Amino acid sequence: MFSIEKYKREISAAVAFAVLLIGVSMVAPSFFELNNLRDLVINNASTMLIAIGMTTVILSGQIDISVGSQFAVCSIAAGMLAKTGMPIAVMFCCVLIVGAAMGALNGALIGTFRLPSIVVTLAMLVIWRDALRWITEGAWVQDLPANFQWFGFSQGTGESIIFGITAGLFIVAAWTLRNISAGREVYAVGSEPEAARLAGINPQRVVFLVFVVMGTLVGIAAVLNTIRFSAVPGNAGVGLELKAIAAVVVGGTAITGGRGRLVGTLIGVALLGTIGTALTFIGINPFWEKAIQGAIILAALASDVVLGRLEGNGHFDLAGGRAAQN
Repeated sequence: MFSIEKYKREISAAVAFAVLLIGVSMVAPSFFELNNLRDLVINNASTMLIAIGMTTVILSGQIDISVGSQFAVCSIAAGMLAKTGMPIAVMFCCVLIVGAAMGALNGALIGTFRLPSIVVTLAMLVIWRDALRWITEGAWVQDLPANFQWFGFSQGTGESIIFGITAGLFIVAAWTLRNISAGREVYAVGSEPEAARLAGINPQRVVFLVFVVMGTLVGIAAVLNTIRFSAVPGNAGVGLELKAIAAVVVGGTAITGGRGRLVGTLIGVALLGTIGTALTFIGINPFWEKAIQGAIILAALASDVVLGRLEGNGHFDLAGGRAAQN
C-alpha cells in the first residue's frame, strides 16, 4: 500500500523534478518536443544502468568512484574487439566479462581484504584511466565495422533496443532487491553488518557480489552507449561517477547504506539528466550543470541527515528492510 511517509525521500526528489519541468515549460515549451524527450532518455540510459549498480553498492554501505574509468576501459574494449571482426553478440559478452572482472577486483580488495572502498576505488579510478591513456595514447578507436553502430540496425531500432535493455534491467533489479533474499541481504549488510553476520549472512561475500554486479552493469552501459557513435573516444566516462552517485543520493538512498529504493534512483537520474538540456533551452550556460548537481547533492545529504534525526535509530528487519523505529 502506498504511503507518503514511506516514500517521503523519493517524493522530495519527484517534487524537485516536477518544479524543474514546470519552470522549463513556462520558459521553453519546445523542450517537450518528442525528439528532445527521446534523446534525453537515450542519452541517460547508460547513466541509469550505472546508477542501478551504484544503488546496490551504496545500499551495502560502500562506494565506487572508479565507474567512470571502468566505463572508458569497457568502451575502448568494445571498439577494439569490434574492429577484429568479432560478432557483436560475442563482443558484448566479452565486454561484460571485462567489466565484471574489474568489479571483482574491487570486490576482492574491499570485501575480502576489508580495505576502505573509497580508497580502493579512487586508486582504481586513476589506475584504469592512466593505463588506458598509456595504451591508446589518447587516440580514439575509429574505422569501426558497419554492423557495430546501432548493432547493425536502424537508429530507431537501436534506440528501442537500448531502452528495452535498460528498462528490463531496472525492473529485474528493483524486483530482486525487494523480493529476493539476496536483495534483502544487501540491505542487511548496509544497515548493520555485524547483525547481518549473526543472522547467517556473509557480509564479505555480499560486498564482493555487489561490486561484480556494478562492473557488469558498467560493461552493459558502455556497449549500449558506444554503439550510438561511429568512433569511441579515449576519455569516455569522465565525470560519470559523480553523476551516478548524485542520482542515487538525490533519489533518497542513504549514503551510509541500508536504506533506499531504485524508484528514487530513477527519479534522481531523470532530474540530473534533465538539468543540462534544460539550461540550454532556457538560455543559461550549461557549464553551470556541475555546480547545480553539487548543490543538489549537498541539499540531499542535508535532508537525509535531518530526516534521519527525526526518525531516530531504526533496526533492520530481514523481511522488509529498515523497519520499526526505537
